[in-house]
Amino acid sequence: MSATTTPAGRLLSRTRTGGPEDDKGPELLEHVLGWTLVVLLAVLVTRAGLM
Repeated sequence: MSATTTPAGRLLSRTRTGGPEDDKGPELLEHVLGWTLVVLLAVLVTRAGLM
């Protein structure tokens, strides 16, 4: 048996599934774009007289 076929070897070389823990993308950019969208929506709602 080689090192990769042992249970410990398989645990260390598991294939990543791309779950939430793997997604370390541009979090700051997402927050800025999200808040920009919120502000833009608030401006549009108030300008249209809906609030």
